[in-house]
Amino acid sequence: MRHLLIVVSLLFVPFAPARAEVSVGVGIHVPGVSIGINIPAYPKLVRVPNYPVYYDPYLRVNLFFYDGLYWVFQDDKWYVSAWYNGPWDWVDPFDVPVYVLRVPVRYYRVPPPYFRGWHADAPPRWHEHWGRDWQARRSGWERQDRHTPRPPRAPLPSYQKHYSGDRYPGEFERQREIRTERYRYQPREAFTRRYEERQRPGDGPREGGRDGGRGPARR
Repeated sequence: MRHLLIVVSLLFVPFAPARAEVSVGVGIHVPGVSIGINIPAYPKLVRVPNYPVYYDPYLRVNLFFYDGLYWVFQDDKWYVSAWYNGPWDWVDPFDVPVYVLRVPVRYYRVPPPYFRGWHADAPPRWHEHWGRDWQARRSGWERQDRHTPRPPRAPLPSYQKHYSGDRYPGEFERQREIRTERYRYQPREAFTRRYEERQRPGDGPREGGRDGGRGPARR
């Protein structure tokens, strides 16, 4: 009788729907989403000294601009977008470009608690945070070769100043159309080139391995 009561009671317990997990091993094009931030107007991007990266010192968001894309570090995850207010694509920590990883701690406007005590003028200790596997596969990320010049900064997408508030193109297709017409920069990073390929009109869903056209996983 006791077991019967337990089974019957379970029939009336509301179950939460299963949460969809993002696969990190494929490059399937699926719609991006909001990540809980709202940037109402084109950011005031300024240069990070000695880095080919920009940031906004006035936003309470860890927002950077590098190689033609916006990068956000939010809730211990990296996201990327071609537009300043998303939608955002989740990026595998193994794929984040080194110049984004090397941005010093002081330029994070909302640093996570584990940044506390780290040198403000040095990059975050990602190798400590993401562990041995990450460090083994990204070995040397923190070292700048003196004989290799830093890449030039990508031009800012200033055309996006005209798209704020109600004019912001929230639809992916519209974003892609405007960017294709207005932004002619040729990216340097392999990751950015894969991302840009997926932004081109006519691209459909596809898969690819790490060495074969893999793009960021969209959330």
